[in-house]
Amino acid sequence: MRDTGKPNPIVDTISNVVGAIRADDDMHELAKAHDALAPKAIEKLSAAEARRQPTIADAVASVLRAQGRDTTPESLVPGVTREDIAIPTANGALHAFVYRPDGARNARVIVYFHGGGWVIADAEVYDAGARGLAKQANAIVVSVDYRQAPEHRFPAAWDDAISSYQWVAAHAAELGGDPTRLALAGESAGGNLAVATAVAARDTGVIQPRHVLAVYPVAQTGSLHTESYIENAIAKPLNKAMIEWFVSHLINSDEDKQDPRLDLVHADLSGLPPVTIINATLDPLRSDGGILEKALTQAGVPVERRIYTGVAHEFFGAAAVVEKAAEAQAYAGERLRASFV
Repeated sequence: MRDTGKPNPIVDTISNVVGAIRADDDMHELAKAHDALAPKAIEKLSAAEARRQPTIADAVASVLRAQGRDTTPESLVPGVTREDIAIPTANGALHAFVYRPDGARNARVIVYFHGGGWVIADAEVYDAGARGLAKQANAIVVSVDYRQAPEHRFPAAWDDAISSYQWVAAHAAELGGDPTRLALAGESAGGNLAVATAVAARDTGVIQPRHVLAVYPVAQTGSLHTESYIENAIAKPLNKAMIEWFVSHLINSDEDKQDPRLDLVHADLSGLPPVTIINATLDPLRSDGGILEKALTQAGVPVERRIYTGVAHEFFGAAAVVEKAAEAQAYAGERLRASFV
């Protein structure tokens, strides 16, 4: 019989029961809303099929509708506008959103990279995280749609990330920003890109960002046997099998796993600006954040890491319905504003 991509019912039930015990009430409600959208198991799908699955952003909208609330981004994060732009690169134009807080003039500028394992999702799916950062940091946020695997394997996304950062650095004033006050940010795969881009900016002589925000970043792919990978092997919405699937679509060979752009914890991290790491307890990537924090500290980089309990991977953009997501966005904004002074 053909596998339709449905989650294994036994594993799915265990995951739901464990999640109900460990998750905060609002995070659990969001997880139930996502389950109600009947997502298939990403690791059983083609990349094209995986990109069509319901997202946590879709689940947030479901919860908001159930609560009788407005789902429009402008009502959830008032005072921030969004514009589409194209960023020219050597490999073609990249779509990006520019978020501007009301009244922003000569503002701070944050280049932001979305998550999705370098394979799925896009800047639209991660609108809430980027929009929330614009509000909380009182900064212009440029959220970039970089090329994705498997159509564009490693290191295409990393090439796009540094190219887009270089372009923003050169055109910040045209966007209404201050070219001397730049930062990098990203979630999950995008958190990796943010740190790797700071390294690339240092090595290529581009103006250094003032800060790097890495929200549950992928810091290495060489070992999927860390404490949090074991503890959250069947967690939702991200599990170990999904990460293995993402990596298999991304890399050209196992040698890529040792490339310092992907293996951040063994990269030369010296001379980077202050870094903020945000992690969630119910996330296979939680230990990656701890390993990265240690590597940054050993390299002499100022770093602060905060772990939010009772929430899962992808919680950061769910500030409209998850209390700790709103707290995490406020914390990220505070850290970014402090670096821009």
